[in-house]
Amino acid sequence: MADLSITDTHARNIKATPTAENLITTHLDIWTTAIEQKSSAGRGSSNKFSLYGIKKLRELILELAVRGKLVPQDVNDEPASVLLECIAAEKAQLVKEGKLKKQKPLPEISEEEKPFELPQGWEWSRVNELSKQVTDGVHHTPKYIESGVPFISVKDIDGKTVSFADCKYISQEQHEEINQRCNPELGDILICRIGTLGRATIVDTSEPFSLFVSVGLLKFFNESLLSGYLHKVFHSPLLLRQYDEIKAGGSHTNKLNLGDIPRLWIPVAPIAEQRRIVAKVDELMSLCDALETQTEASIAAHQTLVETLLNALLLPQTAANTASQADVSLERASENSLELPVTNSVVKDWQRVAEHFDILFTTSASIDTLKQTILQLAVMGKLVKQDPNDEPAAKLLARIAKEKAQLFKEGKIKKQKPLPAITDEEKLFELPLGWSYVRLDDICFAITSGSTPPKEKFNEETGVPYLKVYNIKNQKIDFYHRSQFVESNHHTNKLTRSILYPGDVVMNIVGPPLGKIAIIPDEYPEWNCNQAIVFFRPLELKLNSYIYTYLISGVFLQSIELIGTAGQDNISVTKSRSIVIPLPPLEEQHRIVAKVEELMALCDQLKVRLADAQITQLHLTDAIVEQAI
Repeated sequence: MADLSITDTHARNIKATPTAENLITTHLDIWTTAIEQKSSAGRGSSNKFSLYGIKKLRELILELAVRGKLVPQDVNDEPASVLLECIAAEKAQLVKEGKLKKQKPLPEISEEEKPFELPQGWEWSRVNELSKQVTDGVHHTPKYIESGVPFISVKDIDGKTVSFADCKYISQEQHEEINQRCNPELGDILICRIGTLGRATIVDTSEPFSLFVSVGLLKFFNESLLSGYLHKVFHSPLLLRQYDEIKAGGSHTNKLNLGDIPRLWIPVAPIAEQRRIVAKVDELMSLCDALETQTEASIAAHQTLVETLLNALLLPQTAANTASQADVSLERASENSLELPVTNSVVKDWQRVAEHFDILFTTSASIDTLKQTILQLAVMGKLVKQDPNDEPAAKLLARIAKEKAQLFKEGKIKKQKPLPAITDEEKLFELPLGWSYVRLDDICFAITSGSTPPKEKFNEETGVPYLKVYNIKNQKIDFYHRSQFVESNHHTNKLTRSILYPGDVVMNIVGPPLGKIAIIPDEYPEWNCNQAIVFFRPLELKLNSYIYTYLISGVFLQSIELIGTAGQDNISVTKSRSIVIPLPPLEEQHRIVAKVEELMALCDQLKVRLADAQITQLHLTDAIVEQAI
C-alpha cells in the first residue's frame, strides 16, 4: 500500500509542539497500519474493517487535551479558579434576580475520585457548577405537521452539526410551549441521552427549533467556558468512561438519566488555554481526517490491484495458449507465496501475482479474493492438468442417466418435470476437453427443500438433528450453534421428503447472503432441515465433493434467476434443480478437490499469520497510547 506522508505545514508544527504531539506524529505508520478486521459471514457480505489506529489516535488527542498535555501552559494565563469564581458569582446573581433556580449542591470531588492530576492553573468541576441549566426535550410525542418549526431528535445531531435535512416539524404554538423549559440557543451543547450515549453537538444555528426527550440541553456560561472546548471534553475518553459508569438500562436501551448528567466531572482549563486546545485539537483532527482518507484510498487501491491481477487469470485464453495444458508449478516468490499449479494458459498472469505475493496478500479481503479465484480456476479447469486417459464426463453421465431411468422404473424416485436444454447463454466459459455442461438435476436423484414442524415437535436434547440456515457457518455444518432436534416419530412419518443423509450437499435458498454451502457430516445417521435449505443428493456419492466445490465458488450466482422481495433474495427449488454445472471427468474431480483443499488450507494459514500480525499491531498501538498518557 502507498506510504502516507504529512504536509510541510504539519512537519513545521511538529518541531514547535510538545513531546506528546511528537509521539503522535512520529508513529504515523503505526496509526495508519493498525487495522481491525470485523467479522463477516457468508457470500455477499462485504469485508469490513476498522481503522483502529486512527480511532485510537483521535482518542489520544482528546485524552491529552483534557489532561493538559496537548499544548503548553502559560504562567501568564488567568487560572481556572478565577473563572470558576466568576461563574459562581454570576449564578448567585441570577438566582437572586429570580432568573435561575437555586441548584442543590453536589459533594466536592475528593482526591480519590480525581481520575488524574491536572496541570497548575486547572481545576476540577462538575457540570452542575458550570452550567445555567441541564434539561431535556419534550417527554411526549407532539403532533407533526408538513412544515413549521424543526423538531430535533438524536438522529438529527451527529456530533458536528444540528441538521434540519430530515427532521420533523411542529407548530409554532407547540414550539413555544416546549421552549418554556427547553430553549436551545446558539452555543448551547446538545447531548444524546439515548442511542450513542453522550454524543455532544454544539448548537450552530440561530434558527429556532424544539427538542425531543432523547436529547439533553446544557447551557453554560459561554463567557468563561468555550463551547468548542466543552465539545472536545464531552467527546473525550474521560467523559466516555463516565457515561459508561452512569448509564441506565439494558444493552439495547442504554440511556443517560437527566439527573446524572450534572454529576459529570469536567477538567477546566484557563480560558486562554481553552482557545489553544480547541485550535490544536481541530488541527490534529484535520490531520486524522487526511490520514483516514488516504488510508481508505490506499486499501481500496490495493484491493483493486489484487482483483485486477487475479481476474486476469479468469479471462478467456487464445487458441494458441490453450493448446498446451501441461502442469506448471511456479517457484515461490517468498516463503509466504502459494505454489499454484496453474496451466500454461495462465502462467504469465500468475507469474505477475507470484512475484509480488508479499505485498499483494496483506489483508483479509485480498486473501479472500485469492481463495475465490482459486475456486473459480478450479471449476473452469485451469487449476490442475487434464489427463487424456481420464474417462470423459460424457460416459459418467451416460451411466448416471441409465441408473436414474432404472430407479424411475422401480418406483424408487419420482419422475420430475423435465428441465429445458442448456442454452449457450448459460455456458459461462469454454470447457476443457473431456468436460460436459449438465444441470444438477441430471446427476442427482433428490433435490428438494425442508419444512417446519409444529413447535411442540422440537426439543434441545434428543431426536433427529434439525438444521436451519444459521447452522451453516464458514461453509460447514455447525449444528451446536443453537442446536435443535425434532421428534424421531415426526421425522420418520411426516418429514420423509426432507430426510438428510451424510454426504448430502445443502445450500441456503433464502438470503441474504445466498451461497452458504455444506456437506452433511456423519455425526448422525439422519438429519432434517427447514424450508430455507435445499439439498442435493447425487446418484454417485463421489460427486458430492466436486458439487460442493462448484457451489462454494459462487459461479452459478452470476446467472441464476432470483425470486423474492428486495433485500431477501430467494432461489426456488426448481431453479436449484436447474443450476448448470461444468462437470469434469471423475478422476479430475478428485484432483481438483484435493488441490482446492490444499490451497485453501494454505490461504487459511496466511490469514492466521495476518491476524496474529494485526493483533500485534493493535497491541503496539495501545502501548503507544499508554506511553503518551
